Amino acid sequence: QVQLVESGGGLVQAGGSLRLSCAASGRTFSSYARAWFRQAPGKEREFVAVISWSGGATYYADSVKGRFTISRDNAKNTVYLQMNSLKPEDTAVYYCATNNRPFVMIHTTTEVDYWGQGTQVTVSS
Repeated sequence: QVQLVESGGGLVQAGGSLRLSCAASGRTFSSYARAWFRQAPGKEREFVAVISWSGGATYYADSVKGRFTISRDNAKNTVYLQMNSLKPEDTAVYYCATNNRPFVMIHTTTEVDYWGQGTQVTVSS
């Protein structure tokens, strides 16, 4: 049974930083992409960032490019999202995600097979 558990969310002022973590269990993850999505109130869940199985490739939504950094530690089965220069519009529940297809990247919600429970990030102005 694959389980993804996020941590690190909270309340921060605009311009501040947070680091999210997502610990995975239930299988070996070194062959699978890992991703972050977010969902703001009244909006659809949207792609934030993805990292390839080896960590050699990363992609970001235009809205977070240059401010957020995704990374992973395969020895710990953990993926991270470093968020800097946070803005009020970054306020959302952040979800980590993975899939069942080795060596296949994730860019949309339809490509996700497993979700974490989410962690709230609130950025005050």
